[in-house]
Amino acid sequence: MATPGLRDIPLLPGSPRRLSPRAVVRGGQDPNHGQQYLRVPGSQAPGQDSGLPSGGGSSCSGSVINNYLDASEPVSSEARLSRMHFHDNQRKVDYVLAYHYRKRGVHPGQGSPGHSLAIVSNGETGKEPRAGGHGDIELGPLDALEEERKEQREEFEHNLMEAGLELEKDLENKSQGSIFVRIHAPWQVLAREAEFLKIKVPTKKMYEIKSEGSIAKKFNELLQKLSSPLKPRVPEHSSNKMKNLSYPFSREKMYLYNIQDKDTFFDNATRSRIVHEILKRTACSRANNTMGINSLIANNIYEAAYPLHDGEYDSPGDDMNDRKLLYQEWARYGVFYKFQPIDLIRKYFGEKIGLYFAWLGLYTSFLIPSSVIGVIVFLYGCATIEEDIPSKEMCDQQNAFTMCPLCDKSCDYWNLSSACGTAKASHLFDNPATVFFSIFMALWATMFLENWKRLQMRLGYFWDLTGIEEEEEHSRPEYETKVREKMLKASGKSVVQKLGTNMTENEDEDDEDKLTWKDRFPGYLVNFASILFMIALTFSIVFGVIVYRITTAAALSLNKTTRSNVRVTVTATAVIINLVVILILDEIYGAVATWLTKIEVPKTEQTFEERLILKAFLLKFVNAYSPIFYVAFFKGRFVGRPGSYVYVFDGYRMEECAPGGCLMELCIQLSIIMLGKQLIQNNIFEIGVPKLKKLFRKLKDETEPRETDSAHSKHPEQWDLDYSLEPYTGLTPEYMEMIIQFGFVTLFVASFPLAPVFALLNNVIEVRLDAKKFVTELRRPDAVRTKDIGIWFDILSGIGKFSVISNAFVIAVTSDFIPRLVYQYAYSHNGTLHGFVNHTLSFFNVSQLKEGTQPENSQFDQEVQFCRFKDYREPPWAPNPYEFSKQYWSILSARLAFVIIFQNLVMFLSVLVDWMIPDIPTDISDQIKKEKGLLVDFFLKEEHEKLKLSDEPGQRSLGGGRHSRSRAPSSAPSGRSQPGSIASSGSQHTNV
Repeated sequence: MATPGLRDIPLLPGSPRRLSPRAVVRGGQDPNHGQQYLRVPGSQAPGQDSGLPSGGGSSCSGSVINNYLDASEPVSSEARLSRMHFHDNQRKVDYVLAYHYRKRGVHPGQGSPGHSLAIVSNGETGKEPRAGGHGDIELGPLDALEEERKEQREEFEHNLMEAGLELEKDLENKSQGSIFVRIHAPWQVLAREAEFLKIKVPTKKMYEIKSEGSIAKKFNELLQKLSSPLKPRVPEHSSNKMKNLSYPFSREKMYLYNIQDKDTFFDNATRSRIVHEILKRTACSRANNTMGINSLIANNIYEAAYPLHDGEYDSPGDDMNDRKLLYQEWARYGVFYKFQPIDLIRKYFGEKIGLYFAWLGLYTSFLIPSSVIGVIVFLYGCATIEEDIPSKEMCDQQNAFTMCPLCDKSCDYWNLSSACGTAKASHLFDNPATVFFSIFMALWATMFLENWKRLQMRLGYFWDLTGIEEEEEHSRPEYETKVREKMLKASGKSVVQKLGTNMTENEDEDDEDKLTWKDRFPGYLVNFASILFMIALTFSIVFGVIVYRITTAAALSLNKTTRSNVRVTVTATAVIINLVVILILDEIYGAVATWLTKIEVPKTEQTFEERLILKAFLLKFVNAYSPIFYVAFFKGRFVGRPGSYVYVFDGYRMEECAPGGCLMELCIQLSIIMLGKQLIQNNIFEIGVPKLKKLFRKLKDETEPRETDSAHSKHPEQWDLDYSLEPYTGLTPEYMEMIIQFGFVTLFVASFPLAPVFALLNNVIEVRLDAKKFVTELRRPDAVRTKDIGIWFDILSGIGKFSVISNAFVIAVTSDFIPRLVYQYAYSHNGTLHGFVNHTLSFFNVSQLKEGTQPENSQFDQEVQFCRFKDYREPPWAPNPYEFSKQYWSILSARLAFVIIFQNLVMFLSVLVDWMIPDIPTDISDQIKKEKGLLVDFFLKEEHEKLKLSDEPGQRSLGGGRHSRSRAPSSAPSGRSQPGSIASSGSQHTNV
């Protein structure tokens, strides 16, 4: 380096290009500790905390390069108990890097079993390793790839220390194994990065949160008392009456903050987030100038990077940490009735995961009123089933409606009274109450979204998210690779030539170092074609199931024993097939969406995530709802009529709805698919698959020959325990599952009022299942700061608006609500539904059946001249036989009118609800304004105190008061105040 001085450079074993153990100055060993050190020209590594131990009283003038801690030496019980710190038991492990190494030419057992060695990059004392003669570290020769990765890791770790981080690293003293690099961020680094990231921290000033009016206050206190058994026993944060003023951290304004202990001022999640930001922007020139830890993991230089959990969740004893507290009060099924400790979740996992669980909790609580109303609607259908006139008419055997055969040749004429059970079951879901329930659910979706916006603002206020800026995102490794390939191609150089050159030159910001739409066009084309293919595949599978239903129904109709249960058998088996196909395609489409997004090569992780979500949602939406849309809007619409049926294949007619309509079948289809997806995905995919993976890893570890330390295996470190957990892969699967469920609850609720009930029961389990997964089965995610749930809110809003249209068509087209209404007020003689069934059935002259389609060996009691079929057509004796009648056109116009009126009415009510409920709660808006004023006053007061302190030495030296006071106003602008003060009082208002 050009800067003169002394600088610590890590002495990493096995580095062929940097320092070797042979270069260590043996004359500089401490006689007491045997430590080695080397003086190297260069600047001092930033971030060295002077408050840290100097290494056991070493008196060497130069900085210590390496320390080797020999774990075979006795270690204090205090150090033995600490599994979250370096070996000195003082510096906290903020982040861990893990990689797997392999030596060539060293057989298992030639290492140093029983010795856990570590390299510390700070200047602490330790013992020289005795791995070979003359102080040499004998490492077996590595192959070219392994050596290249080793050099890249060494450079990256060197750059991390240049950034001020402190590292502790295991020695590669075995033939192969996993190495953990522990990272600690000292106070200087935390302060620097917190200022750079504009992290809001509490100041010394506290203020009282405005309380509600007297009536609202008493009501709130009553609610608090009633709900006290449901509250988790965790420290409260946002519900307190007092709140600290928060302000972005600044090293020049240290006097604003109440810093009692620098080690605990930033919590663990914030510390790991700061370290992760450094890891993301640290470059490695040996790895093609790769930027960040994500690129190194993608290139298999490192295997994993993760922050540590706060200890074990099931440790014996009374010692409590946040993870254990979350497990006891949140992540167990036994506490399903309690509220979620959202503030503690946010503190431990970060704002992004905290907002997910807050959203899931609000959604689950909103399902309670919709479930109650849905049960009431269902009970209303049960209570009025005996009073339903059309059901009575269908069940009355005296009416003797002789129906046309359901299939050619093998099917006989049949009485409509045989479908009595189907008619009564249809009334449970097809009654006037379902219309009002559909309107209620459309308004429910709007109220849910509005309340979420309010809760989001409230949490943003208490979590100090108001006014945060979008953080600068780094390019993804795949994007960097594509840009590099483009630059190599443009420069006309080969890969070998380009990698051999110096990649750190300044390059112009032009089209050569970024991907344009021309570069992405092939990826876009593949995306468009693949998505169309996948949608076509889904429709083809739906059509295949339709063919299965038609052929199976025809086959079962040939057998007299199975003829009576044809419809039930075909419907049940077809729905199960649909469910299995949906579950399989869900997994396939998830992988396809990821692959399609990768070939698009988005620049940042946020762009990648948004595009992945849109593709996955589109494919999974079509996959989950296409069979339901078919039953709701298409089944039975293209059947034709007796004598002129529509055939799929020769001899196989298009299927038609049951005598009671398609609504009952839609209800069955919806319930089985919804319940099946929830039960199978929750129990098998979310519970069973992780357990199988864990069992597989355990068996693999047991079968592989490994050199283990018996003492270490009995008392594993926290980073070992976390390394064995599943890596965190994001919230997209969790959100997607709930969004698809939200569609089931809202899109077809007119046909299945009990959908909110089953969704509620599922979500009560889902909250604890996800909680247990995050606390016990996953590595700790990086804390991500965000203000909202992002694109998911737009998807929810779109589903809510689309549900209005879908429910309008379900009521108008699928149910008999409109035909009954038209008959009652236009065709009924007495204004009742008496004669409605006869009104919906048309006549057909059986002599006009096509040759070869008549029933063979008819067992019907009487000779049939006319049979009936469900449609609105002219009778055979009319001038235009079998043409659509006037009733058909009047009902069709009434259906279209209902869709228009229903849609506009519900949309108007939704907009009205949206307008009546403000997005920002009034009390939060007032508190934000109040906080800004208090912040200005607090700044002025603290600045005044700083000026008074800076004037006191001048007053004592001059011995007079007036002269020194006259200089006070100019002391701030002149910059002579002590470090950490604000430059001038005018700048306070600018900052605020």
